[in-house]
Amino acid sequence: MSKLKLWNQHANWEAAEQAWDAQAQSAAERQPNKGLKVLPNMPGMTEETARFFKWKAFKWIIAKDHGFKVLKKAMRHPFRYGWNYFKSLFRQKSYLRDGDFFLYGISSVEEFHALMADPSHVFVVGFSYCHKPFECPSGRFTDQCVHDAANPVCQQCFIGKAVHALPERVIPVFIPTVHYIGNKIFELMEANPGREVIFIITACEMTLEMFGDWGNMVGIKGIGVRLAGRICNTMKAFELSEEGIKPGLTVVTDETQRRILDLIKLSWE
Repeated sequence: MSKLKLWNQHANWEAAEQAWDAQAQSAAERQPNKGLKVLPNMPGMTEETARFFKWKAFKWIIAKDHGFKVLKKAMRHPFRYGWNYFKSLFRQKSYLRDGDFFLYGISSVEEFHALMADPSHVFVVGFSYCHKPFECPSGRFTDQCVHDAANPVCQQCFIGKAVHALPERVIPVFIPTVHYIGNKIFELMEANPGREVIFIITACEMTLEMFGDWGNMVGIKGIGVRLAGRICNTMKAFELSEEGIKPGLTVVTDETQRRILDLIKLSWE
């Protein structure tokens, strides 16, 4: 068994998860997080937003790439990345879909299991700031997360639970913007030459659509997890979210939380 954070205090996964859930229930009774049970009732992208979306995504990535950080890294392999991006653009979708799981560069969740089993891969699990609780002690629009096991806010937060369940070899990332995660992926690729980067990342459907072609461009493989609740479904809402203006809360549904935790469990068995 790999060394786990809070999980290493227990004999097995089941005991660790039961202990976490018990403290989460206790914390919710004493000091419930606001908006924790937001209903997943927002529709996906509007028809107007979806029109010419690949062009809108390209324009956003280039226009908001301050200092051209992402573009400079992409230009280190212009022919390879350019060809990959071109091929992805002409697919109807940049991903395959399995419920709330968007699959990039893989054909099934089972294929991802095989990638996780290879310890040479760089495994990243990223969490969008949009489903941080309103009371998050680290702040919502930030790449920080204290995931304090003694804090009643963190105890009720799915991000806190997931981070404490991650093996030490897995890299957690907390995502404020599309450009942040793009730059982070490039940094990890450069720091680990010859090693494949695989990922699980939570995001709204709009971001998963936007990220897909760029992920295919650099050839990384993984799963994007669709958020529910008060998601962005227009370009205006997305633009505000990218500036940290996100009054609504998104959620990972209970069923999808279970699927993510099952993957995490497989990563250390």
